[in-house]
Amino acid sequence: MYQPGDRVIYVAEKYGPHPGPRAEAVQPEVNGEGYSYRVKKFWVVLEVQADALIVRTRRGKQRSVLTSDPRLRPARWWEKLLQSSRFPDQPGDREVPSENQRAAAG
Repeated sequence: MYQPGDRVIYVAEKYGPHPGPRAEAVQPEVNGEGYSYRVKKFWVVLEVQADALIVRTRRGKQRSVLTSDPRLRPARWWEKLLQSSRFPDQPGDREVPSENQRAAAG
């Protein structure tokens, strides 16, 4: 189902005193000390294994996620289009430096 280069979305469950601006389904805790909420993580598949995916996060970290995890799903076409800046760069997406830029870099 997944292939290297596919863009995926993982819905992470988080807990904390201050949900960020992208937090969804924010619920106060029983004692009022903090909140539970969900955040969408935008990742790119690096490698497909038998029952897991190796993905790259926006900050360049690599994670292993089971393909059977219900919080993982392929990105929809409109998410790829409208949220493209939230996915990590793929190696083919980067601009290839010109001959002049390479010479100036050393």
